[in-house]
Amino acid sequence: MSDWISPVLSFRLDRRVLSIAALLLALGFAAIVLNVGRGEYPIAVLNIVKTLFGIDTGNPDHAFVIHTLRFPRTLVAFMVGIALSISGTIFQGLTRNPLADPSIIGINTGASLAAVSVIVLFPDAPVYALPFSAFAGAALMAALIYGLAWNGGSSPILLILMGIGLSAIASAFTSLLITFGSIYDVSQALVWLAGSVYGRTWEQVVSLLPWLVIFVPAAFGLARHLNILNLGEDIAKGLGSRVEWQRGLLVIVAVGLAGSAVATAGTIGFVGLIAPHVGRQLVGNRHEGLLPISALIGGVLVVLADFIGRTMFAPIELPCGVVTAVIGAPFFLYLLIRDRHSK
Repeated sequence: MSDWISPVLSFRLDRRVLSIAALLLALGFAAIVLNVGRGEYPIAVLNIVKTLFGIDTGNPDHAFVIHTLRFPRTLVAFMVGIALSISGTIFQGLTRNPLADPSIIGINTGASLAAVSVIVLFPDAPVYALPFSAFAGAALMAALIYGLAWNGGSSPILLILMGIGLSAIASAFTSLLITFGSIYDVSQALVWLAGSVYGRTWEQVVSLLPWLVIFVPAAFGLARHLNILNLGEDIAKGLGSRVEWQRGLLVIVAVGLAGSAVATAGTIGFVGLIAPHVGRQLVGNRHEGLLPISALIGGVLVVLADFIGRTMFAPIELPCGVVTAVIGAPFFLYLLIRDRHSK
């Protein structure tokens, strides 16, 4: 094990985390190959691997189908899963609540309200306005939650309660917009709200990549502070932590990841809830290991959800957000029942 520590950022490598990460990377690659290979034009696994590594298969259709149609979509699914799972891990650590998730405490709902407002109220707005509006909605929701929960300091309980309350209000306004919008605009908004990577191209990959490049390393670097904050505010202050500064920094990172993911693929729920819980079973509670493992689990989860949605009722295609909801809702109930019996 080796450490790199600065006054703000730190990073620790654990051999067990590295070995599990290697296994998850292999699983992620297998899931990507599986998702890329299925469709109306099936491609053999060996040809998929060759094409992905730039080796000529002798069939020019393979390169077109994989590089133009399927691989960007699958890559977006993997990246969105990474962003949502890291965001969920951070919010669970900050609130010390295992049920915290960007989709539950209102961050995704704020992004959705802003995006639906653009779709319904400004149907002639350019396409690039949607991601910016979604991120602005997520950031505004986070600012409202943090501001309303502030009482000479920010309480984790107040943060999550304010998030749930504001999420309900935002959902009501979203329903209102859908009720009064035109049929064409509303149908577009409903598809987006369901959460899907259908039709995603290299344009979405390129637009999402900078957010991950900035915020994923920042989240890993702040893992040590997240460990301390997870012990409780009084203990963190006793250890000399600048609680509000570090908490604010982590909220910005989590909002940036959740907002960019929602802007790219709509509201894919429960990924930020499931991935950290599975990650804790594999590597424990220390966030230096938990964050990267949760990220990989989230990536694999969304890719497999997209694969199931594409193939289960083919040629009808289910949005991957519907599949994650089908998996996540029972998992959420299981957590509630488990916590009830543990008290």
